[in-house]
This record gives sequence, C-alpha cells and structure tokens, in this order.
Amino acid sequence: MLRESIAGSRPDRLIPNQIIRSSEHPKSSTASVNLFSVEYTTWHAVVHPSIPITVDKEKNCMASQNSNRGGPPNPWGAGDGPDIDELLRRLQLWLNQIAPGVSWRGASVFVVLVLVGLLAWTACYTVPSDSVAVIQRFGKYLEDVPPGLHFKVPMGVDSAIIVPIKRQLKQEFGFTTPGATDRHQSSGNRDRERRETEMVTGDLNAALVEWVVQYRIAEPVKFLFEVREPRGTLRHVSESVMREVVGDRTVDEVITIGRQEIEAEALTKMQVLSTKYAMGISIDQVQLKNINPPGPVQESFNEVNQAQQNKEKLINEARRDYNRVIPLAAGEKDQRVREADGYRLKRINEAEGDVARFGALLAEYRKAPEVTRRRIYLETLQDVMPAIRSKIIVDEETHGILPLLNLNTPKGDQP
Repeated sequence: MLRESIAGSRPDRLIPNQIIRSSEHPKSSTASVNLFSVEYTTWHAVVHPSIPITVDKEKNCMASQNSNRGGPPNPWGAGDGPDIDELLRRLQLWLNQIAPGVSWRGASVFVVLVLVGLLAWTACYTVPSDSVAVIQRFGKYLEDVPPGLHFKVPMGVDSAIIVPIKRQLKQEFGFTTPGATDRHQSSGNRDRERRETEMVTGDLNAALVEWVVQYRIAEPVKFLFEVREPRGTLRHVSESVMREVVGDRTVDEVITIGRQEIEAEALTKMQVLSTKYAMGISIDQVQLKNINPPGPVQESFNEVNQAQQNKEKLINEARRDYNRVIPLAAGEKDQRVREADGYRLKRINEAEGDVARFGALLAEYRKAPEVTRRRIYLETLQDVMPAIRSKIIVDEETHGILPLLNLNTPKGDQP
C-alpha cells in the first residue's frame, strides 16, 4: 500500500501533508514516518532542487516511538510541527537563487499597482457621440448607455458593446471602394463579388448588376441579440430581393428606363424583410450602380446599344426638324388667313362706309343741288391739288404773249 501511494502520486503534488496516518493503517508509526520522509524528500527535490536535505530515518523512528508512549503517534517525528519560518526562509533563498538582486517586496508593490491600474482601466469607457453602449452583466443584457464617459463593473463582470446608431452604414455589391474601413461594407472576395452581380432578367437575358444599400442601426438590442449575423443576413436579404426585382423586368428596363422603379421596389421589400427578421436595421436607400451584360456578349451588346442610340438620335433630330418647320408653317398659314380676314373686313367696311357717305351726299344734294355740287367740287380740289406738282392756270380771256403763270417755280428761279 505504501509503495502504491508513493508511486501513484505526481511529484508536483507531493507535499508534507500527503501522509497516511497510523489511524488509517494498523501499522507502526515507523511506517508513517518513513512515508513522510520519502514524500517530503521527493517534494523538496522538486520544489528546491538546489537545497540538499537529509532525513534521519532512525532518529525519526525513535522520536516517533518515544512520542507514542504518551499519546497518539506524531507523523512529524520529534513531536513538533513543521517550521513555517524555516519554509519561508528556504522559499526566500530559492527566489533569490532564481533572480538574485531583486527586491521581492518592491515587486509585490508593483504587481499590486498594476492590478489596481488594470481594474481602473477596465472599469471606465467612453461612448462616441453617434453611438450608444449596450451593457451586459455576465452576458445578460442590462441597459443602453448614452454617449459620454461611463463606468462599469471591471474584471469582465460588465461588458460594453459600442453600437453606432446615428451613423449611416452601407453595403456594396459587385465592387469594393478603395480605402474602406468597414470590413462588412463589401464581401472582400472577387469571386463572391462577381457571383453577386450575375442575374437573369425576365426575358432570360443575363446582366451584371452592381448596387449599394445604405442603412442605419435603429434598435441596438435586436441588432446584437435577435440575429446571429445581422450584417451577413442583410447581405443575403439584399441579394435575394434584388434578384427577385430584376427577374421581373426585361434587360432593357433594367439597363435604361427601369432603374428608379427597381430601386424603389427593392427598398420597400428589403425593409419589410428586415422588420420581419427583427434585425433592428432601417434601410435608407438602395442605389443601382453599373449595369452591364456579361463579358462574352459585351461587344455585341454594345453594338446593339449603339444602334439603338443612333436610332433614337435620328428620331430626335427628325422630331426637332418637325417641331421647327411644322409650327412655323402653321404660324404662317394662320397669319395669312388672319390677314385675308382683315382685308375682307376692311373692304367690306370701306364699301359700307362709301355707301353710307354717298347716301348722305345724295340726301344733301337733293335739298340744295348747286351748293352741294360746288362744295363737292371744292372738297375734291382740296384733295387733288396737293398731289399735283405742276399747276397751270389758264385764263380764257387773256390774249397776251405770256398766257401762262408757273405757280410751282421757286422764288429764286422766277425771272
């Protein structure tokens, strides 16, 4: 039994207290002392290999036999317990041999100061202005802490997770912005980015769609504890929704006229799924970037697009000429029609006026024919004479050499 006890014990666990008392074994106290001597020697050889020790088995046996005369056997030999001061002194000697010249009292003070500083360092934390801190005590949610300097229970009892709730975050699909600091902003894998953009449209054509999702963390508790990987889940949700929306439209709509409709529909569906999965995320915007056909058909697709653009260009030029010529011709037509109408009204009004004037003259002429005739004659001469440049007055009764009087000759030219 003694050999099994000694052989089965590990050297680093052999201490003086590991003995078998005589009350447990019906053998003499000599066996107990011998066991202590063997175990203590083994323990001392492991702990203090540089300090020799000798055990006098016979003396211990005699002391044990003498001590047993008056009472129970004492495994410590001479009847006295282990000398604590001696053990401490030997420990001090051993430490001095390991690190000579070191003041172990000063080292103890330094260790205490380091521990106090570590406690103070782990007890205080700062929350940025655009974030909140979610406090956990032993892993259980405790409270949300606003921005500022705060304190918590140190040594891992309380843990603070900083969550940016006012910062707008984004995820990129199909490309990566150089210098991005958020590791969740893109997939970070070229093969993964290429697979994300490969989609099939409603008319069974292939397209490479790149887009950006901008979001904010609206509910920090749900964001941290309801979903295992909320950012990864958001990537999967965004990819699934975009494939669904693109698959409902033709490739022409996806590339040209349907971009805004795709963005609006994808935003609505992403927000619905985010609320359903309780991710604590609010989707702010979905923006489409580059949309291109796959590489093998890129050249042919560009030629088709070029032809369509040329067609649209010619149509627009024809519409421009049409809008420039047709309205001008229509305006000229309307102008001439209005001029004709105006001339017609003018002639009619003039004729009606002349008829009215002649009717009035006729009435006056019937009342006084001679007076009216002479007045008409004078009025006619007043209208005609100013337009005549050469005026010659002939007197029928004059028979002289100069029967003519030139009334239009300037004063300086008269003889």
